[in-house]
Amino acid sequence: MSTQLQHAASLLARDVAGQDVAFVLQLLSGRFSGAVTFSTSFSKEDQVITHLLQQYARDVAIFTLDTGRFFRQTYDVWASTNAHFGIRVESYFPERLEVEQYLDQNGPNAFYQSVELRKQCCHIRKVEPLKRALAGYSIWITGLRAAHSPSRQSLKQIEWDDTHQIIKYNPLLHWSDDEIDNYIRKFQLPYNSLHDKGYISIGCEPCTRPIKPGEDFRAGRWWWEDSGKKECGLHTSDVSIKN
Repeated sequence: MSTQLQHAASLLARDVAGQDVAFVLQLLSGRFSGAVTFSTSFSKEDQVITHLLQQYARDVAIFTLDTGRFFRQTYDVWASTNAHFGIRVESYFPERLEVEQYLDQNGPNAFYQSVELRKQCCHIRKVEPLKRALAGYSIWITGLRAAHSPSRQSLKQIEWDDTHQIIKYNPLLHWSDDEIDNYIRKFQLPYNSLHDKGYISIGCEPCTRPIKPGEDFRAGRWWWEDSGKKECGLHTSDVSIKN
């Protein structure tokens, strides 16, 4: 199955080369009907994609990974998103026993102690639920953008994710910050109010702070760790396909 899907990824990359987002979403909805899903964290990018899906591919499933440690404002925009679009974003939660074991062994804020413990927490609260969320799907739509970090500048719009054995589509890969903000304003989309307080990349509350002028996009995430490629493990196994 994975070999066939990888071949489908190559064909898809060829067929969507030079096409706009509307064309690609409609193509995915038709060619992979019932097998396309979108993961949202309710970031500005994800709100734009949710709006695009309602126009061009309403059959695409939408889910979020509720880590249990979101900001209140994130839960607020989740509710606003459901109401605004008339949809229900599905939630995937960590396995209770894994969370309990981690807390019993390490304490509630062990992720501050070492990179290893932080990654273990991310694995329990994000990576494992993601595997369940993607099961049975062929296409995973994400809000990744090249502007997010140096490690993402080499991404393609169509990627093969070898870890999850799935085709990944990054529709806003080359959109700028201004394009995202202008789209939000134009269509009056709900967005996380923390963005107006200096929070750019918003994750779990204990692991996110506002960034200072001139700081990198990801500087507010896991700020106590050394700078560099700071990821949670969701987007680390992409194999590019030549478009």
